[in-house]
Amino acid sequence: MIMIRSTAGLWRMSLAVLALVLAPASGRAATAIAPTHGSQVLETLAAPTVRIQSAVATAVTPPDMATRAAQVRAEIGLARQTGDNRHWGRAQALLAPWWDRPAAPIDMLVLQATVQQGRHAFDAARAVLREAVARAPDHAQAWLALAALERLRADYPATLRACDAVARAGAIHYAAACRLESLSLQGRHDAAATGLRALIESSQTAEQRSWLLSLLAEALERAGQEAQAEQAFRDSLGAAPDLYTGIALSDLLLRTGRAAAALAVLQPLAETDAVLLRRSVAMRRLGDPGWTADRAMLTSRAAELVRRGDDPDLHGREAALTALWLDDDPAQALRLARRNLQLQREPVDWWVALASASQAGDTEAWTELQRQRSTLGLRDKRLERILPPSGTAAARP
Repeated sequence: MIMIRSTAGLWRMSLAVLALVLAPASGRAATAIAPTHGSQVLETLAAPTVRIQSAVATAVTPPDMATRAAQVRAEIGLARQTGDNRHWGRAQALLAPWWDRPAAPIDMLVLQATVQQGRHAFDAARAVLREAVARAPDHAQAWLALAALERLRADYPATLRACDAVARAGAIHYAAACRLESLSLQGRHDAAATGLRALIESSQTAEQRSWLLSLLAEALERAGQEAQAEQAFRDSLGAAPDLYTGIALSDLLLRTGRAAAALAVLQPLAETDAVLLRRSVAMRRLGDPGWTADRAMLTSRAAELVRRGDDPDLHGREAALTALWLDDDPAQALRLARRNLQLQREPVDWWVALASASQAGDTEAWTELQRQRSTLGLRDKRLERILPPSGTAAARP
């Protein structure tokens, strides 16, 4: 099983190394913030001074804007930690005075893009961020957010260009992590691991060390070094426990046939959709009939999203994984997964598509998917090990 980075709970967020939420900043100073995983702010990066000449900006005093931004960040944090998508709506409502306004302050644009990404409106978020970096080329946080979105669609050259812009903006440490993550995705696993270990050695806090260890663990998994990856995940949790890394470790344990160990990791975690999905898989493999209650809860939550007007296609990854892992319907999973690849192309998106094609016996689809993955430059041992339908064994999560 591969780690889901659902933007609903921010396993998605695409730039696994950095947060996309910009805290208020002034001057050129950067204030360190302790992260616990890729969805949290690691540092408040300096924002350039931008002259705003709009009715929106002049109608809201800076203290009011700062207060509103803090409220938005709080709602984003709740959305990511709880998996409750209503918090994304609340964040958008708080941003209403600046939403889609041509001359909105750059910080508010970045927050808008963060909310759009959380709601899977990736193209809209990308457009907002491109406007932000065009107006403020030295805004490191905006470039980091854009790097995340470029990585999400597997445009690695564009991702690296954004990482370089982060370096030019002065956030050298984060630019390095950004580049190393991209190198790992392109198969330069040894270089990525070496670079990440160096960053870990220079880390200043337990939280930063935990974050970097989780990145190292993911790079090691992509390289097929499962024992080392597991240890790095456990070291990360030992330094600073967090939801993201707990789920990542459970994925590795499930993928390597240790359902009981995975369940032990999952039990204390918040019951996000990602946790419920994995917990259902672990319980089912252990023969625990309680898994059906979690499956029913996932169904209820999906129905609630539709009632609130969400587009089901924006949640295709989770739907495909559920069809494959819990409903034993690889043909339906393949249909959902291929549609999802039009929206996002992280390793898990390729994994569910390839595994579904393998289990559905669709050789043509499996071959085409592997060709597309290779053309984009994604290199991941977990994907390369998924056997074609004519192989001796079917892929499993």
